[in-house]
Amino acid sequence: MAQNYDVVVVGAGAAGVFMAYEFVKLDKNIKVCIIDQGGPVSKRKCPIDGKKVKSCIHCKVCSIMHGFGGAGGMSDGKYNITNNFGGDLYTFTGKEKAIELMQYVDKINLEMGGQDAKLYSTTSSDIKAMALKYDLHLLDAQVRHLGTDRNMQILQNIYDFVKDKIDIKFYESVQGITGKENDFTVITDKDEYHCSNAVVAAGRSGSKWISEICDNFGIKRRSNRVDIGVRVEIPAAVFEHITSKVYESKIVYRTKKYGDLVRTFCMNPYGEVVTENTNGIITVNGHSYADPALRTENTNFALLVSNTFSEPFKDSNAYGESIARLSNMLGGGVLVQRFGDLVAGRRTNEHRFGQTFLNPTLKATPGDLSLVIPKRQLDDIIEMIYALDKIAPGMANIDTLLYGVEVKFYNSRVDVDENLETAVKGLYVLGDGSGVTHSLSQASASGVFAARTISEKFN
Repeated sequence: MAQNYDVVVVGAGAAGVFMAYEFVKLDKNIKVCIIDQGGPVSKRKCPIDGKKVKSCIHCKVCSIMHGFGGAGGMSDGKYNITNNFGGDLYTFTGKEKAIELMQYVDKINLEMGGQDAKLYSTTSSDIKAMALKYDLHLLDAQVRHLGTDRNMQILQNIYDFVKDKIDIKFYESVQGITGKENDFTVITDKDEYHCSNAVVAAGRSGSKWISEICDNFGIKRRSNRVDIGVRVEIPAAVFEHITSKVYESKIVYRTKKYGDLVRTFCMNPYGEVVTENTNGIITVNGHSYADPALRTENTNFALLVSNTFSEPFKDSNAYGESIARLSNMLGGGVLVQRFGDLVAGRRTNEHRFGQTFLNPTLKATPGDLSLVIPKRQLDDIIEMIYALDKIAPGMANIDTLLYGVEVKFYNSRVDVDENLETAVKGLYVLGDGSGVTHSLSQASASGVFAARTISEKFN
């Protein structure tokens, strides 16, 4: 027999976590349940230790991607307070309201253990001026860096705050949602949950499942883009004059050869390169820590090329997946290549890799990225590296490491109204799974916003 709730939230990622917090804070006696196929914060641990386990072993449920906090939980905890990137939440809430919501999320993070986390500003005029000389554009934002370690502690504190007021079902996989307006049944591999409000917040990793739910309910979707690129690893000293002032330097460059946009993403000073398992595909990402004892001598960040497709092609995520699968096929996981080898047109083998002066932070397979990444995107990345070398000499060093591939999947934009509610009343889609947000701050803000909207029904 189905359990009854006022609200059932599918996904305990950033949107689900902050939605739970806001429901508890509002204290309107709303019966809420959150379901996630991962585990609590204390159980989230990737088995890769660099010693006994050096690469992804394809766990049934990836602890990096799933569990309380979602994929953002084990990230480096960067909250960008801006409407300039990270999603389009402001198109639903208005620009001022979107910033207000992100600042509210920031306030929660500080109260829950992030009070010592530094707030950076990317509006440093000297760096912006230096970048502009070479047609590099530094986007404006405020950035709160929590660090992976502090981020997990904050999530634990939020969990402790909400766990006795709402029900959280871990290690349950949602199979589907059935029903009609304000009358839904959420079906998992273990149970059924009946509710008047169903919230889909399954994140990017749930993109295929979200598409199926939308199709079943006749909810319109629009194809979105996919970003293809590499994760760059360099000595921290190369970018230190920039990261010490702005930390998350979001730099955009339009290539001269093709006119494509290339951007830096997820800057991790003194961090480490890590792997992610998304629907069985191994890609790369980066972490950095607040604790100085956990820092490395390297900085890593992604270089991503945006790909938006015209008709008749609609499945941009499948395109990104095919490239990532090819990398997995050739490298048994992640490939790594020295920049000098790439521009020389030669494969990085074990011998050449062993000669690098840089100490890599991820165990990856030396190889040739030109066999994986399409020529146009690879040309864009190479041109961007040479452009960055003008403001950060050493970027184009022979030993600069490129890990591939990094793919940022963007869910198809789900057709929702100003309350993030679909045409099916009572069915909401929010967070990165909606295609509306692409960042921790905006996904979290969408959870707060939707919780307030739903709560108004229970006055």
